[in-house]
Amino acid sequence: MGAFAGFGDAAVEFYDGLIADNSKAYWTDNREVYERDVRGPMESLLADLEPEFGAGKVFRPHRDVRFSHDKTPYKTHCGGYAAPYYVEVGPNGLMAAGGYYMMAPDQVTRFRTAVDDERRGEDLRSRLSAAEDAGLTVGGEKLKTRPKGTDPEHPRLDLLRHKGIHVSRRWPPDDVLHGPKARDRVRKVWRAATPLAEWLDDHVGPSEQPRR
Repeated sequence: MGAFAGFGDAAVEFYDGLIADNSKAYWTDNREVYERDVRGPMESLLADLEPEFGAGKVFRPHRDVRFSHDKTPYKTHCGGYAAPYYVEVGPNGLMAAGGYYMMAPDQVTRFRTAVDDERRGEDLRSRLSAAEDAGLTVGGEKLKTRPKGTDPEHPRLDLLRHKGIHVSRRWPPDDVLHGPKARDRVRKVWRAATPLAEWLDDHVGPSEQPRR
């Protein structure tokens, strides 16, 4: 595996085709394109970023359809991660992010305890503001109302509603996607997401609940 040189010329077209025909036949016929233009470059990208962000892995291309009404077998994007950082390539181009996409109940409890604290809560707000100043968007699943028992006038109510929190940036398909500068885009986002990642690691950490 060599240094990252960009995603292959057919990466976006591969997923356009998969959206039109999400079948084993399409996948089998185009498996070589996936390995050459999508998965191979993703592995090289993660390897290039490993010295700074740690070892990464590529998500499997098959969907878990056991509990889903949607039985299409394949994901229509390729995701890679070096927790808590994430990168994705697909029909809509490139996306890079950092944070806790979904938090388990025990993580949500620790998150809200930290946000409720004046010093730690305002520290988080300032880190998110810095990420936004760097061109990133704050996202994550949120309650539509407020957590039970929370003062409706709480100064950080917007943050307390989060059940997951991350920062990200997207780029539509362009020439940069197919060259080594795509790595620079991902690295810049991950660096800008590091203050949030460090806050989450310090005050929330991994779930201690057993996996189902």
